[in-house]
Amino acid sequence: MPRISSISRQITSIDAVRPSIPDALYALMAQIGPRWAEDISGHIRLMIEEFSKIHALCPAEYARVSKNIAYGGHPRQKLDLFLPPSAREALPLIIFVHGGAFVEGDRNRSPQIYSNVLHYFASRGIAGINMGYRLAPEHRYPAASEDIGSVVRWAQDHAIEFGLDTRRIFLMGHSAGAAHAGSYCYDRRIHGPAGPSLAGLVVVSGRVRADISGENPNAKKVAAYYGTDAAFLDASSPVSHVDAASVPTFIAMAQFENPLIDVHCMELAHKLAAAKRRAPPVLWLRGHNHTSSIAHINTAEDLLGQSILGFIRQTSGELLD
Repeated sequence: MPRISSISRQITSIDAVRPSIPDALYALMAQIGPRWAEDISGHIRLMIEEFSKIHALCPAEYARVSKNIAYGGHPRQKLDLFLPPSAREALPLIIFVHGGAFVEGDRNRSPQIYSNVLHYFASRGIAGINMGYRLAPEHRYPAASEDIGSVVRWAQDHAIEFGLDTRRIFLMGHSAGAAHAGSYCYDRRIHGPAGPSLAGLVVVSGRVRADISGENPNAKKVAAYYGTDAAFLDASSPVSHVDAASVPTFIAMAQFENPLIDVHCMELAHKLAAAKRRAPPVLWLRGHNHTSSIAHINTAEDLLGQSILGFIRQTSGELLD
């Protein structure tokens, strides 16, 4: 496959201006990490505020961005398209699905979050889509996963227009977004007999099991999307549909997660390994929490970003840098 040399020449200068995470923020993360579950909503807001300040300091624009493109008739069925500044070959694409505990959230949680994710990949020669989707309780399972399917089809339909390589479409989800992404990728009832038409899936801090137990402080929000029937919850969980043919998957989780999310991520890794007879790539982010796991992307701390890029290279067979 062709190399994206026109983009790779820009990477060194872009890396030089990526902002560092201040020591004070690392200290704050260490302070609230062990107490994360005591005030999940407040801690999420705090991390969004602090990381938005950091990303606002970065002077470089990494992408040509087209905002508020409708892919359906609902007000939330819109996407933002991120394209590298210049490219001569068809580009791989990553579609990002935000979190929000199934009942809230937005693709632009702040002007910087979650566009930081797509700017990062654009700087590495990968086109990106930051997608919105319908929320519970008005729109229950599997509405959000069906919206992902609509975005995949939108990308396929507009591939020539925007220079996208339909053989190399990747899906990336965070938190509840990873649950929606996993259901679309793994569940044949949702993606249909033609398959998901994806090269791979990236799960970051994903609630990939529909759990309404007392250990889950967001149980009511999970129930708003999936309901409360135990058999239905299990049958609707992404981890219940993993098999040997499942798309290649990369899994990342933080040291300080919303309760049970790391457990569910490890269950997904185990089921993939058992089905494929080979363990998937897994990354445990020391010192990070449920929100910083995604909000720190495109800062100078680059372990997660480089790991995802390595997964994309290995899966697509292309050297991106």
